[in-house]
Amino acid sequence: MASVVGEEVSNKQVIFKDYFTGFPKESDMYLTTSTIKLKVPEGSNGVLLKNLYLSCDPVMRILMQRVVPKGFSNYTPGSPINGYGVAKVLDSGHPDFKAGDLVWGSARWEEYSLITATEGLRKITHSDVPLSYYTGLLGMPGMTAYAGFHEVCSPKKGEYVFVSAASGAVGQLVGQFAKLLGCYVVGSAGSKEKVDLLKNKFGFDDAFNYKEEHDLDAALKRYFPEGIDIYFENVGGETLDAVLLNMRVHGRIAVCGMISQYNLDQPEGIKNLMCLIYKRIHMTGFTVRDYYHLYPKFLDTVLPYIKEGKITYVEDIAEGLESGPAALVGLFSGRNIGKQVVVIARE
Repeated sequence: MASVVGEEVSNKQVIFKDYFTGFPKESDMYLTTSTIKLKVPEGSNGVLLKNLYLSCDPVMRILMQRVVPKGFSNYTPGSPINGYGVAKVLDSGHPDFKAGDLVWGSARWEEYSLITATEGLRKITHSDVPLSYYTGLLGMPGMTAYAGFHEVCSPKKGEYVFVSAASGAVGQLVGQFAKLLGCYVVGSAGSKEKVDLLKNKFGFDDAFNYKEEHDLDAALKRYFPEGIDIYFENVGGETLDAVLLNMRVHGRIAVCGMISQYNLDQPEGIKNLMCLIYKRIHMTGFTVRDYYHLYPKFLDTVLPYIKEGKITYVEDIAEGLESGPAALVGLFSGRNIGKQVVVIARE
């Protein structure tokens, strides 16, 4: 039944229980139901949203700990968790938004949200593609892949590119951007199904299951006998250590994430950092927030690729807000195949 502006309705929410260490569990979150009036209060410049799609992203694990890196805000125990999502505006007191607008950006894990900090929202002006893409391909992960590869890595045609966690929301796009530029691309993933996806759907030149490799250094030498020009880092730990041994002189490493380290009380040390000196490697950490000014350019580049079938994107869809905790936790055991999305309602 359609929502009626002004009525009071029930509002399912996923609540963060409390800070913890180690791997996240479904029990670190719980589902509850509150009520909300579908109306922006008089005099408010906020917007009332009906949430449609929610994004599950590894960075959300960092926000579940008591101490977070500078520039991040951790979750508040007893409140809904938040991340990125796609929503429809039901009511607005803000001049930039009106009822019926579709938006993507900051989202709470609940059916309806009253948002007063609207700077985290962007209007969706291209709705001739799946709206769920704005949690991934056309949202934060897509921008991350685009900025990290093209801006941080400064790639050139013919270079040798390695992508870890290559079947995930970001990795699958980095590999395809690299192939479109004319690079040689190899990815690593954690199952035969994901390796097949990289080679047969995303067009990687080759791929391997890191869980089957007892010596990552030897594996990389097998796939990159001439060395690696660009490494897109999503994993950290022993993968990064092995990659350093196999980088070429003046290679570039874009450090996007280190998912292998997020659940450890004590992060693993890296032994081969001297390679940065010997090989004059540029290793650069980045976050997408520094590159959102490029979003219009990104859309101009990527939308034609989608419509021409030059980019493929795979989503792992979880239905219903109640499935959210399991979907989020599953990121850390590699349960998802492609971009993990939670569907609350379909527009």
